[in-house]
Amino acid sequence: MALCLELVVDFGADIEAARAAVRVEPWPYTLPAGTFRIPLHRPMLSTKGPSAQVAIVPVAVGHGVAADGSLPRFDLTEVQLKQLERGLYGLLAQFEGYLTAMDGWDPEGFLDVNDLATDWSQELADGTLCGLVLADHLRSRLSLGPAWVPFRPGYVWLPYARQ
Repeated sequence: MALCLELVVDFGADIEAARAAVRVEPWPYTLPAGTFRIPLHRPMLSTKGPSAQVAIVPVAVGHGVAADGSLPRFDLTEVQLKQLERGLYGLLAQFEGYLTAMDGWDPEGFLDVNDLATDWSQELADGTLCGLVLADHLRSRLSLGPAWVPFRPGYVWLPYARQ
């Protein structure tokens, strides 16, 4: 079983916005993590299921990630992982047209808007889904608490405590 550090971006039905995100250059892209420069796998676009999603996975950071093959893992500290995650959010800031996004260890389970409205409403209100980014227009559908702050124009998020 793989454990994957990744940025996952849900575009809903907007396949063209998802395709545009996949084309964001430059690739290959690297992000800092302490003294390391971590390369990223090419973005992966999935149109299976009800929405288009793009996943961006750092190379050799997860456990058992098939795309890494036999590459040795980067042994990152918590501080280095946080720096890498900040870099992933910097990349996200270049995307347009998405509904939800989050980085972390297999964050896909937190991106469906319907699930957020029904299963995660308390966490949205009390600000415990740190790292979640939402399109601003979803405010009318989801009950967001006071911890939500602007991410970039048109988007809000729950930042990590020490972002």
